[in-house]
Amino acid sequence: QVQLSVSGGGSVEAGGSLRLSCAASGDVVRRFCLAWFRQAPGKEREGVSCISRRGGGPYYANSVTGRFTVSRDDAKNTLYLQKNNLKPEDTAMYYCAAAGTWWFGDRCLTGAYNYWGQGTQVTVSS
Repeated sequence: QVQLSVSGGGSVEAGGSLRLSCAASGDVVRRFCLAWFRQAPGKEREGVSCISRRGGGPYYANSVTGRFTVSRDDAKNTLYLQKNNLKPEDTAMYYCAAAGTWWFGDRCLTGAYNYWGQGTQVTVSS
């Protein structure tokens, strides 16, 4: 059973930083394709970043490139998303996801993931 536990959300002012963590069960971080998604009220869910050993990466949505950095710690079975220079439009519920498959290139941003962590709210004020 794959379990993903997300933490690190909160409220910050524009220009601030936050780091999200996604703690996974077993060796999911090492073996699976991993991604961060977000969904703002009234908007569709958006792939923010993804990474996997087979599919490569990391890959980022255009809206966060240069500001967000995804990383993983295989020893701690944890995926991270460092978010810098946050903007009000980054306000959303953020989720981590894992899939036992992989996709070519940045298709992992729109792939169908099997496992989801609970969301964590990020609110950026102007």
